[in-house]
Amino acid sequence: MNIHFRDTRKIDPTCGATLGDNTPNDQDRIEIGPTQLAYTEWAAAGLELPDLQEMRRYRWRRLVEAVVARDYAGLLVFDPLNIRYASDSTNMQLWNAHNPFRALLVCADGHMVMWDYKNAPFLSSFNPLVREVRSGADLFYFDRGDKVDVAADVFANEVRRLLAEHAPGNWRLAVDKPMVHGLRALEAQGLQVMDGEEVTEKARSIKGPDEIRAMRCASHACEVAVAEMERFARKSVPQGQTSEDDIWAVLHAENIRRGGEWIETRLLTTGPRTNPWFQECGGRIAQNNEILAFDTDLVGSYGICVDISRTWWIGDEKPRPDMIYAMQHAHEHIMTNMAMLRPGVTIPELSANTHVLDDKFQALKYGCLMHGVGLCDEWPLVAYPDHAVPGAFDYALEPGMVLCVEALVGEVGGDFSIKLEDQVLITEDGFENLTKYPFDPALMGLT
Repeated sequence: MNIHFRDTRKIDPTCGATLGDNTPNDQDRIEIGPTQLAYTEWAAAGLELPDLQEMRRYRWRRLVEAVVARDYAGLLVFDPLNIRYASDSTNMQLWNAHNPFRALLVCADGHMVMWDYKNAPFLSSFNPLVREVRSGADLFYFDRGDKVDVAADVFANEVRRLLAEHAPGNWRLAVDKPMVHGLRALEAQGLQVMDGEEVTEKARSIKGPDEIRAMRCASHACEVAVAEMERFARKSVPQGQTSEDDIWAVLHAENIRRGGEWIETRLLTTGPRTNPWFQECGGRIAQNNEILAFDTDLVGSYGICVDISRTWWIGDEKPRPDMIYAMQHAHEHIMTNMAMLRPGVTIPELSANTHVLDDKFQALKYGCLMHGVGLCDEWPLVAYPDHAVPGAFDYALEPGMVLCVEALVGEVGGDFSIKLEDQVLITEDGFENLTKYPFDPALMGLT
């Protein structure tokens, strides 16, 4: 059989120059993305792929419009996920999260400038919306030592000169998460520093059509990965030699196999370690006839966060009646609260009209009723009535928002908790539950 170079250099030899998501069909390309496995599974599921070029333009327009609407000269971001939103480019995301060496400026006229690692200026070259690439935004002590203030002055002067060119006469600059020397240097340049997080969180909250397509694909990939984790757990746990970490590792591996990126937390526990919630998975050997609960917090395909939770009964016996009741109560909680979702309903109304958990479950209820989701957990947050802060979230839901609807049901001093969570899109006339993964029939009392 003849094998041609034109085929071996392609991600998918059955496609032409571009893949179905309008990205180069080139195994040597710079931009990261889904794997051939993911594309194959999505095709089998009949999913429509996003147009990534259009998704990038949509995000860029959202940011520029937000800057102009607030009469800012520009938006300067350091948060890796805000940089990802603006440019769709990545560079050592987790390392960058605690060693901020990247920055990106979106000017009021749309001109976009990236400061990247000096040895990797090419990482945004696939996106023509990034008009310039520089270096020098690394303003953390490990890298700059006792001269970080000098580096900050150089960087801030570059920002000022760019704004003078692309937003002349306007010195109001929105900034999200600057290091302390960076903030001082920007202000020393005469810039009025405004709240950049408010800009980015609200811009990111409304997903465009291609972002929604990307999220459907990412959700499918996540749920296939969860199914592999469930199969592994049900097969291996009864043998008595499988740790929580063994189970959790399956989700990581299956996420990466589909072009996913990382998992934000380690929230998988078994048996009594499910109560109280927020213990992280470890070396405990999961036992037969126990509860297993998890929260994916997964940054998956296309960099989209899929944040769902399920609780399973693993074993050959039936779960206890109190476990079944807690599961049914948790399910009722998220389904009743989900039914309130529609455009125009306000966040305070969602808080005020929530399904009320039994008194015995109140102390350990989750930290919020719902929260936004996109590239990660995002604005807005819907609080329980006793945690709501008046005036903090006085906004109405809009089409294109995506909310995760939460439930955590357990008693103080109990030996289990139930964790459930679905990811839900606000549509023009209501909502669409993007989460298709089934609820455990044994815990639901169906078997």
